[in-house]
Amino acid sequence: MSIKQISVFLENKPGRLQKMTHVLAKHDIDMRALSLAETKDFGIARIIVNDVLDAVNVLKDADFIANLTSVLAVAVPDEPGGLDKLLQIFAEANVNIEYMYAFLGAKDINHAYMIFRTSDTKASEAKLVGKGLKILSQEDIANI
Repeated sequence: MSIKQISVFLENKPGRLQKMTHVLAKHDIDMRALSLAETKDFGIARIIVNDVLDAVNVLKDADFIANLTSVLAVAVPDEPGGLDKLLQIFAEANVNIEYMYAFLGAKDINHAYMIFRTSDTKASEAKLVGKGLKILSQEDIANI
């Protein structure tokens, strides 16, 4: 059950990130997670939101370039070694991680959540589920 991540391309100029967050806030879209990577001329904001289709539409209507990418979301026990145990499952399943980032959920104080991008999301998901790992759905994300 992969989820959809929105990648938004932003000019590397003051105020561009805030313009994006303003558009989302104005349309009552709640960001669950945000990762920002930059180069000299542009940045890529990777966001997980409560309403993916609405978010993509309002961003495109506001002249942002926004693309959807399938990613895996996994709950990580909030304890020493929690991430290490999760990454061990990835290693045992021979799943390569291209990038990852984390966020906290307000309703579950016992877990953090990790977003993982792999080269083949469906194959990675099948391998990880086969190892007993629970992958969060878009509905799970909307309710965190």
